Amino acid sequence: MKELIEYIAKSLVDAPDQVSVNEIEGNQTSVLELKVAKEDLGKVIGKQGRTARAMRTILSSASAKLRKKIVLEIIE
Repeated sequence: MKELIEYIAKSLVDAPDQVSVNEIEGNQTSVLELKVAKEDLGKVIGKQGRTARAMRTILSSASAKLRKKIVLEIIE
């Protein structure tokens, strides 16, 4: 899942070398922390949060197969 979010984020931003995804794993839930350059933050979030919501939807669909909840946090 980490690679999936990293790929999507790098496709959206102007500075793909500054994209980093940190995974914090738990028993039932994992948290993915996405960090991007400050000027690319708006591109990752999108208008009214639509892009971020779409990334979370893709992530929840993919994680349902693993029977695990994965949460995406976008770090400023």
